[in-house]
Amino acid sequence: MDFAVARDKGFWKAGHWPTLFTSLIYFDFCFAVWVLNGAMAPFISKEFGLDAAEKGFMISVPVIVGALMRFPLGLLAQYIGRKNAAQVEMGMIVVGLGLGWLFVETMAGVIAMGCVLGVAGASFGVALSLGSGWYPPKYKGLAMGIAGAGNSGAVLAVLLAPPLANVYGWKAVYGLAIIPIVLAMVLLAMFAKEPPDREHKSLKDHLKILLDRDAWIFNLMYALTFGGYIGLTSFLPTLFHDQYGVAKENVGQYAAGIIIMASILRLVGGGLADRIGGLRMIKWLAVISVIGTAMAAYLVYAKDGPLSSPWVMVAVMVVLFSALGAGNGAVFQLLPLRFKGNTAVAGSLVGEIGGLAGGFLPNAMGVGSKYSGMGFTPGFLAGTALSICILVALAMVMKKWTTTWVGEGGRALPDAAPPAEPAAPAQSRMQMVGSGT
Repeated sequence: MDFAVARDKGFWKAGHWPTLFTSLIYFDFCFAVWVLNGAMAPFISKEFGLDAAEKGFMISVPVIVGALMRFPLGLLAQYIGRKNAAQVEMGMIVVGLGLGWLFVETMAGVIAMGCVLGVAGASFGVALSLGSGWYPPKYKGLAMGIAGAGNSGAVLAVLLAPPLANVYGWKAVYGLAIIPIVLAMVLLAMFAKEPPDREHKSLKDHLKILLDRDAWIFNLMYALTFGGYIGLTSFLPTLFHDQYGVAKENVGQYAAGIIIMASILRLVGGGLADRIGGLRMIKWLAVISVIGTAMAAYLVYAKDGPLSSPWVMVAVMVVLFSALGAGNGAVFQLLPLRFKGNTAVAGSLVGEIGGLAGGFLPNAMGVGSKYSGMGFTPGFLAGTALSICILVALAMVMKKWTTTWVGEGGRALPDAAPPAEPAAPAQSRMQMVGSGT
């Protein structure tokens, strides 16, 4: 997405950019904490002697807990505001990091810490809804893409955490991670502004989304684009360490570029989806995912063949992660168009299912490696099957969607005026006039 074009078309003046960028920082640092156990997996597994299945379970715990917490946090945000919900969440994360730093001595302690740190993964729906809430429909995709680029926090985890753990010990890394979370809390408190697009509904009305068929098709799409992303992001250090023998302090050098591409393409994907349509994008990205996951499955199965270099896997993962990142942006270009006024709850539900899929992937990798004799192949083939399911689902609903709530290919229909702040009560307006403001 050309940001000069976005500026010329009024993007930066259409909404409240300080809220957008503090949402990005909040999501970025929370995402780094969410995948921290994955980045520390080679160190933790060495200390506690974990096999492949145990390692996969340990990595999946914060991913699963984060997914389960997304919908409750989204509901909380509808009642106390997204900015307040984010602060509550980050306060819990600081407690979890402190416990990991000072008190974890056993594998059971690592699992318990993972449960608390999983709360960091719940930031997703709140951050995206908070950041994009001030923007009109025609800019939703780009605004969602910018806020969603916070998944680049995974780069901080996989690139910085292993070298720090090598020098100071893996537990000290959890203590150091408190610093950016506190920084995000301060910036959000100072600069973020609660958007006016929140609808006040009863809990029963919010829960109706659980029975909405369209919501579950979004869940399916996000299970691939985000579930595949977070599951593979958490597992990349283990993949390169176990499959290719890369030293545990150097795995970030292989994984960082892969994750960066997904983050860039998420941002670009949202803006591109505004232009050509999110549905059209997701269809072609699912095709790329079929090819990419099948190729990765072959590489780990034929590990002693001519394509056994880790850089071949890096190349395949760059293409696959680029497709997943752009798919993330496309899904969240469409979501606020379908669920207007309820984006925080809808986004949290979709994010929850996507996160659960991400928690499934490390377990599929670990169990497949331990029991199938095919290495990590079964985990990648699960992604191939899911990609095919999405293509089938899109074929079933695309015509109906593009004749009801969205335009050709998934582009936004002509939108109304951008969000405006609710009018102040009459008494407050009189006070403002009387005081000369």
